[in-house]
Amino acid sequence: MNTSTPSIRVRGLRKEYGAHTAVDGIDFDVAPGETLALLGPNGAGKSTTIEILEGYRRRTSGDVQVLGEDPGHAGLAWRARLGIVLQSTGESGAFTVREQLAQFARYYPNPRDVDETIAAVGLEAKAKTRIGKLSGGQRRRVDVALGIIGRPELLFLDEPTTGFDPEARREFWGLIRRLKHEGTTIVLTTHYLDEAAQLGDRALVIAGGRVVADGAMDEIGDPSARVPIVRWREAGVLREERTERPGELVARLAAAGEPAALEVVRPSLEDVYLGLVGEAGKQSADQPEAGDGGTSTRGRSRRAEQQEVTS
Repeated sequence: MNTSTPSIRVRGLRKEYGAHTAVDGIDFDVAPGETLALLGPNGAGKSTTIEILEGYRRRTSGDVQVLGEDPGHAGLAWRARLGIVLQSTGESGAFTVREQLAQFARYYPNPRDVDETIAAVGLEAKAKTRIGKLSGGQRRRVDVALGIIGRPELLFLDEPTTGFDPEARREFWGLIRRLKHEGTTIVLTTHYLDEAAQLGDRALVIAGGRVVADGAMDEIGDPSARVPIVRWREAGVLREERTERPGELVARLAAAGEPAALEVVRPSLEDVYLGLVGEAGKQSADQPEAGDGGTSTRGRSRRAEQQEVTS
């Protein structure tokens, strides 16, 4: 992976809404071809950070470079190098899946094959169906297809598999791995921590507007939080012990007789994540992030924006 020039470089990023600080001086880089899982509870500052990176929200202070440009001043040619999959887009239901993708493909100099893209998101059987007739999960797949049709250098995925059934999620993971293999840089926000563990090269955990952890998936958090736990039942009492050598402990227990209800539990990403945000005194999980009076245009029609790009 080439890390000489980051695809994203953030230093001292702050965003304030009056007396409220949503993003409090965060620093991070994303290398070309890397998949960064941006994690944190609702209200932590994730969406604000992403909108600043995408050029949809103004920052209060700090330095931000995305694909070599300041997103606050970058033009439409820069925006055409991005792929964005929002939580919802409000795309018109009057077009069929194939018509919608074919129209968007014309906006890019080197788009993906339309039928190949439809197959990649598992909508072959719905290619001729109007989007308005699709289920919520199927519309979500259309959102993903529209986000990747232009072969973006940098892809933002905001809760991409919401509404997907387990099989569709696995198929989507395969698609993301193919994009990674092609060298696409990806920023993923998701509440599915198994998804983050499967797809992410690195995790950046934000709580209270600050970075509380940044590192490889199997390295974030306090090392003690990743120490395995051995549990067993002895004389009717459930016992447990944390140890970095669970095999040795299991062998000692077995030497004294077959232990009942024996299990070795290795902390998951979810265990580590919950510990991190808990220690950071995170905001309530159902508290919404602050807005800025409607100045963000992130939720606008994707069709209108792409027409600007090609005008």
